[in-house]
Amino acid sequence: MKALVYNGPGLKAVEERPVPQVQDAGDAIVRITRTTICGTDLHILKGDVPSCEPGRILGHEGVGIVDSIGTGVTVFAPGDHVLISCITACGRCDYCRRGMPSHCTTGGWILGNIIDGTQAEYVRIPHADTSLHAIPEQAGADALVMLSDILPTGFECGVLNGKVAPGSTVAIVGAGPIGLAALLTAQLFSPARIIMIDLDEARLAIARRFGATDTINSGTRDAAAALMEMTDARGADTVIEAVGVAATFELCQLLVAAGGTIANVGVHGAKADLHLEHLWSRNITITTRLVDTVSTPQLLRMVEAKQLDPGELVTHHFAMADMMDAYEVFSRAAETKALKVIIEADDPRTARPAA
Repeated sequence: MKALVYNGPGLKAVEERPVPQVQDAGDAIVRITRTTICGTDLHILKGDVPSCEPGRILGHEGVGIVDSIGTGVTVFAPGDHVLISCITACGRCDYCRRGMPSHCTTGGWILGNIIDGTQAEYVRIPHADTSLHAIPEQAGADALVMLSDILPTGFECGVLNGKVAPGSTVAIVGAGPIGLAALLTAQLFSPARIIMIDLDEARLAIARRFGATDTINSGTRDAAAALMEMTDARGADTVIEAVGVAATFELCQLLVAAGGTIANVGVHGAKADLHLEHLWSRNITITTRLVDTVSTPQLLRMVEAKQLDPGELVTHHFAMADMMDAYEVFSRAAETKALKVIIEADDPRTARPAA
């Protein structure tokens, strides 16, 4: 089968790999019909994620069709159409029972990190009963791929952790896919204002189309001064950091109102300063989180009811044979205007190759 393989910092290739086999009773083998590339995959390629070793098939998002199952799988059967969660959950350990499957003792974020991932024609899913979601056969697959990771990430790590509330002011720093996912889901709580901050005017235009009430181009304006002017020097009740670099985390500290919340969503590969000399008396909360995907069933129902359309985030489509081109486009998003790219099976009807 074709697979996108990480071969060390800065190195990747499409390679032929054996089709995965069931290893444990709870496993399912899923034939991928659509997958995508995440900003986290780019962090891996930079060498920011030491747990991901060379030789690993990347990817932790996708939809597909169950090909085979282990003897312990009871919820799914071959032929079922499924959404793959980016978080693998046993459903039994202390962390899973506490609603934190991201820290599952035998799962968590392992796909495309600790075990081979979804940027391939087939993938092995451990704990299949609690790590897959049934989807309608005719559902909009592009939109559903967004439910593997970015929509629950923006919702859980940004909106819920950030305590977005009716009538509040929300600032989102970073108008990439995660920031836009936070923008889409923040509107479920009816804030009075959502202010999107980014360097890219094209992405700010998309943010306005998706529902941002205000935008600030931080490349041409002092973002902190502009936001304070917009809010009568009060600041934002919720500030969502959706970039993952020191400068944007430090900017968030200048934007937050007294009593407000900074919800960090970005993946940080280097240290960032916390300015307690300014914040110690301001009653703020700072949250961090790895997505748990506990909201996926809820978000799936909203997508099926057409209350959310994350498929709007998809800008490019590629065949699986062209995954290197997909990475090139996604990694140069400022030039290519890419948000999310969809990688499709070359022929969804292709029968399973001989093992």
